Amino acid sequence: MTMLNKRVFEPQQLRYLQLLSKQYPTVQAASTEIIRLQSILNLPKGTEHFMSDIHGEYESFLHILNSCSGEVKNKLDETFGDALARQEQDELAPLIYYPAAKIARVSDELDNMEQWYRTNLHLLVQVCRYVSIKHTRNKVRSFMPEGYKDILDELIHLRDEDGSKRYQFENMISSIISIGQASNVIQALCIVIKGLTCDHLHIVGDIFDRGPRADIVMDSLMNCHSVDIQWGNHDVLWMGAASGSRTLVATVLSNSIRYNNLDVIETGYGISLRPLSIFANEVYRDCDTSCFNVKLTGSDADQYTEKDKLLSARMYKAIT
Repeated sequence: MTMLNKRVFEPQQLRYLQLLSKQYPTVQAASTEIIRLQSILNLPKGTEHFMSDIHGEYESFLHILNSCSGEVKNKLDETFGDALARQEQDELAPLIYYPAAKIARVSDELDNMEQWYRTNLHLLVQVCRYVSIKHTRNKVRSFMPEGYKDILDELIHLRDEDGSKRYQFENMISSIISIGQASNVIQALCIVIKGLTCDHLHIVGDIFDRGPRADIVMDSLMNCHSVDIQWGNHDVLWMGAASGSRTLVATVLSNSIRYNNLDVIETGYGISLRPLSIFANEVYRDCDTSCFNVKLTGSDADQYTEKDKLLSARMYKAIT
């Protein structure tokens, strides 16, 4: 009779295993997770994107985010090559970036959208299949909007090379169009493509200050599927102001007035600057504020009267 050797665990290891047992209570559950993780390790590494010094420039940020820093166009080229003309790829790219706006524009130009929907559903499914190659099926599903997971899963994984499958695939496309869901399915496919194209986003400092709407940037980052942030000095400044530091509140207001980006204060966060403007007009009415003129660039300069500019300069001097 032989004695089986039993492994003895240290108390710290035992506590860790006990915690794991709550998530994986059976040998089968643990084995399934090990197999899943091993398969992920053998997949090609996903694309990671780095962005820094956004400074509230939300329009540029959103375009970079939607285009995945130009990677979407690379994926189109890799998917179609010479099979799809460059002009057609250039038409497909903005559909992926801004699907709702593109569909609205095309619907104003075309009387019958059925063929347009059919063509672009086929193209987007091909792109979706290509960008999903390096990901597990579960991960691909995780990017799919609720309510469309089953439809998209079928479209992406239902290969249409042979007769029966091809008929089933075409029938699904026809059904989507006939019940008026083509626009929604196209938008859902675009979400999946962009999510799989940019596997992880790294923000390397300075989301806030200077630009008009850092709050929109923050809201967009909160909705990102996978992101990490290295806070910059401008971000820490705003955190301190939000935490109640009067000195940092004054500094944030000073910077915002100087760069004429009060939208983030008033529209983004709903903070009224009327008390400051009243104070500035009363106290600095007769003062020289020429050295406190705010920065107006490009088309901004034409939007403001001399009275507006004078008020901004007084407010800048007051908060300084």
